[in-house]
Amino acid sequence: MIELLDIVGQDSAVGLIQRALGGNRQPHAYLFAGPAGVGRRTTAVALGRTLLCENVQVRPNAGKYKDLEPEQPVRQACGTCHSCRMIEAGTHADFHMVYKELARYHDDANVRDRVMQGLGIDVVRSFLIDPANRASASGRGKVFIVQESELLSIEAQNALLKTLEEPPPGVRIILICRWPDRMLPTTLSRCWIVRFGPLPAAFVAGKLRQAGAGEAEAAFWAGFTEGSVGRALKLAAQDMYAIKRDVLARLSNLSAAGGAELSEHLVKLTDNLSGQAVADAKAADGADLAKTLASRQAAGMVLELIASAYRDALTVSTGCDRALVHADQPEVPSALAGRFETTELAEIIEQLAQYERLLWRNVNPKTVWDNVGITCVSAADLRL
Repeated sequence: MIELLDIVGQDSAVGLIQRALGGNRQPHAYLFAGPAGVGRRTTAVALGRTLLCENVQVRPNAGKYKDLEPEQPVRQACGTCHSCRMIEAGTHADFHMVYKELARYHDDANVRDRVMQGLGIDVVRSFLIDPANRASASGRGKVFIVQESELLSIEAQNALLKTLEEPPPGVRIILICRWPDRMLPTTLSRCWIVRFGPLPAAFVAGKLRQAGAGEAEAAFWAGFTEGSVGRALKLAAQDMYAIKRDVLARLSNLSAAGGAELSEHLVKLTDNLSGQAVADAKAADGADLAKTLASRQAAGMVLELIASAYRDALTVSTGCDRALVHADQPEVPSALAGRFETTELAEIIEQLAQYERLLWRNVNPKTVWDNVGITCVSAADLRL
């Protein structure tokens, strides 16, 4: 497994963690904030291993982390003790991963039968709060890593506040979050916030090429995901590159009367993508992913692809010194830039962002896609 000092491309985040580890009062709770796929979970596991390690390795910083003094001690797990081996094997009694899919292992059949959409209070109580208050099996404390913390319900966050602020001795909680602004201020105020940035595009592209992606595809996903190697690898593995090329080709050739046809295609596309996501979740571990959540995620992905094409068009229109995300299809942003005024392109981008927000507010997806088609054709300033 990757240890804390081996994390690539997140020196600022790891440096902040090292400062916390070396402090007189270590944080009870951390919040790892940043894009998906940039190393938040890997770092959280590495930190958890360090916190539970029986033989923590300590060495001078030696200039590795610029925000720390050169001789300040830095720490990581040994990787060989009993605790480290147990975590690697997934059998450590004091190391807990908390995620929405745990609902299917709940004692209450009503909770088990729910489709997974959020991270509710039942899961948080059963798999974090209750075990946090039981004695440590190893005597070295406990570590809880909460994935997708932005999906925590308000009730779950309120129930967790006391544990975050005054946990039992030795308990450490690490929340992994993509959008901290979706969490309660009371939750954020109780956490040591560590921000993770995007990884270098060249690094992400290299990982994609190693996974079998072609040069053009690797370059595209590295740019589109803004340095998220995990997300880039996932999208490439789902064959989304062919879908993105098809969607952009449709935008490039879109006629004044083609909005309805585009909308119909996008409805079918997102329905297929969400259906596949539900099936994949079921095949992976038998989990029941909520079709509503899968549909929103698929729609968000497609809207992001479309918006990125119009942002490229805005780059072309304004002559901005910015690399095109869709450099593999340069004719598309050129065609869009020739069709719309600069102000219209900016309005389209804003409208697409508004449509994504509406999808998460339970607006009918068909209505949203109908409006997307109209906007992409005419840059109409619509509000639902």
